[in-house]
Amino acid sequence: MFDLFKKNENKGPQDVKSLRDALLRFIKAELQKAEGGEGSHIKGVNLFITANGNEKHIYEAAVYAGEQDKFKQEIQKIADDYALELPANWALEITFDEPVPDEALKSKELDAALFIRTKDHTLLKTGSAYITILNGEAEQAGYQITSDDGKINIGRERRAQVAGGFFRTNHIAFPGDSANPGNKFISRQHAHIEWDNEKGCFMLYADEGGVPPGNKIKVKTLKDDNLIKLHSTEIGHSLTGGDQIILGDSAVLEFNYHPVNH
Repeated sequence: MFDLFKKNENKGPQDVKSLRDALLRFIKAELQKAEGGEGSHIKGVNLFITANGNEKHIYEAAVYAGEQDKFKQEIQKIADDYALELPANWALEITFDEPVPDEALKSKELDAALFIRTKDHTLLKTGSAYITILNGEAEQAGYQITSDDGKINIGRERRAQVAGGFFRTNHIAFPGDSANPGNKFISRQHAHIEWDNEKGCFMLYADEGGVPPGNKIKVKTLKDDNLIKLHSTEIGHSLTGGDQIILGDSAVLEFNYHPVNH
């Protein structure tokens, strides 16, 4: 859709700058329309990029993919210049390769769409992800989960009796009679994953058996190779692609928003 690249094939970075300017003009125009130009009711901006192939890479450069705060600062500068009065805590989310919601405003010139979140209008998001068992023995080698699945329990045995005589269904289940040493320190109610619509991502929570003094749960992040320990059943971890979830001592699950071949 955006034919600037064809007109300026040899200009390289100038294409990126021109595209960035076009995106910012698109966002400014929609912000001015929203709430009658009064930005105080705006909670956040969702920018959907739908470009494919080589153009996708130029879009990534235009929005500073991986450093989205820089693009947010440019939007903030425009908002200040035009007295849009965005609140101090407004959020920007840029997504690629995701379906564009019907509520989003589609650009006629760009491979982009915009959704402006207000206090009374929150975008209903959806998502899917893939859980791959890297170590330990689960009932399946991998699992596909979606935002419609609700609470996805992880633990020992498919149907496990827990405190108070109640039974819990583990959707990602590690058989208790397995000889695999990775299963040894997995609790009946170890952890669960659920979709957070406000954050637009899957969250990992430790359950009663996954916090001290019981068996542990840790997450090794791909982005910065950090090791995060979950110590509370109330505070979750926002999962990102490549995160490795470690149950007990050695059972390992890998989380991705797209399938990965191992």
